[in-house]
Amino acid sequence: MKKLLMILMILLLVTGSVFATDAEEADKLDQELEDYYEDSMRPEYTAVKARIIEITLDETKEERPDVPLQSDRRYQHIKIELITGSHTGEVYTVQNIIEMINPYKLIFEPEDKMLLRMFEDEDGQIYSLQIVEKVREQYVYAAVLGFLILLTVIGGKNGIKSVLSLIFTGGIIVLVLVPMILNGYNPILSSTFICIVTTVVTLLLIVGRNKKTLSAILGTVIGLMIAGFVVFVIGNGAQLTGLSGDEAQMLAYVPQKSFLDFKGILYAGILIGALGAIMDVTVSVASSMYEIESVHPEITTKELIKSGLNVGRDIMGSMSNTLILAYTGGALHLMLLFNAFNMSFTEIINMDMIASEVIRAVAGSTGLIMAIPLTAIISGFNRVKKV
Repeated sequence: MKKLLMILMILLLVTGSVFATDAEEADKLDQELEDYYEDSMRPEYTAVKARIIEITLDETKEERPDVPLQSDRRYQHIKIELITGSHTGEVYTVQNIIEMINPYKLIFEPEDKMLLRMFEDEDGQIYSLQIVEKVREQYVYAAVLGFLILLTVIGGKNGIKSVLSLIFTGGIIVLVLVPMILNGYNPILSSTFICIVTTVVTLLLIVGRNKKTLSAILGTVIGLMIAGFVVFVIGNGAQLTGLSGDEAQMLAYVPQKSFLDFKGILYAGILIGALGAIMDVTVSVASSMYEIESVHPEITTKELIKSGLNVGRDIMGSMSNTLILAYTGGALHLMLLFNAFNMSFTEIINMDMIASEVIRAVAGSTGLIMAIPLTAIISGFNRVKKV
């Protein structure tokens, strides 16, 4: 009996060590595969900008009435000077191939700037230059800078605070939320955490540290939780995949990101999209109630809550329209496409893409609507002077 027990113990130890070895080997293999895919996904090119010096051949202005549009291909031979990168100042000639049937075609003029992909050999010499886009960044930067200046000039001190809150919000999403999701963290929990942090920091920065800020924070967080609950329940019931968009499908084919929860990412996007509107309405309700109490400190809590609800009802319609119109505006091309192909309403409403957008709008609006009475009640019982 003792020998049998001894043999069993030895077998268990050997089996455990084998399993442990297999697990270690599997982890090592997974890490090697992830490292391989990380290396393979690194671009082999450098993005550079160039200024057009001269167009030595331009077929885009030729009249070709006898050539069918679907087979009409034209060329531009463009002399360029690189203005960024390790080869700045060097001059090259690139070929721009234009398919005239393609609605999105790049046609260049002298003095335009273009974005290229520069491929170098082991000696650092350029062996290929590929045209990617026109350079538009100066207009983007000018628009953003003009907006920030306008916000600062008109808003004064609060405008500067708004700029800081915008920078913080953009930074925490790009530098914290995106890496968390890409590293396998739960998108819903991650986005909820980011939304709460963003709400607290933004409202403390803009509104200040007082009772109306606390009321607005609580109203925003609870309203956001309600929106998350709605989208989770309806989204699961509708069996949304989170892969209706082209970007999501492209991300699904990235090998080292195969563990991503695409449905969770969809839900996370809905929460972030609803946060701004919910925060806006809760601040409006809390601030109005604070001002009413300041002017009429003798007002009862019941009357104060009623006043807050009346203010919230006036805001509700316009803010719900804001969310619906924002989502509709983003899908305008899609709506035109459906209409052009005479697709039936039944076919359209059952598409994953459309169902996702409808649920996105409804969930955000539901969180916004529920945030109004919640903020009014919280502000009423969180008032400065109890009456």
